[in-house]
Amino acid sequence: MGTITLNLQDEVENQFRTVASLEYGKKKGYLGKAMNQALECWMKKRTKRMDSEALALLEKGFEMGSVKFDRDEVHER
Repeated sequence: MGTITLNLQDEVENQFRTVASLEYGKKKGYLGKAMNQALECWMKKRTKRMDSEALALLEKGFEMGSVKFDRDEVHER
């Protein structure tokens, strides 16, 4: 398990603490559980967006230029 030190805006911190305590209760480790869940959700969302962008690039295709050659020219000795 790793340790991350975060600096949050006061309003964001207070809202996060409030929501986390409602979700998990103020038991030991409730902030860590809430942060873990939030980060996992963020990473899944980001990964999904990156996958969509990569697929869009593949569907669009790539311009490879207009140089024409055949196999024999490439493998000349």
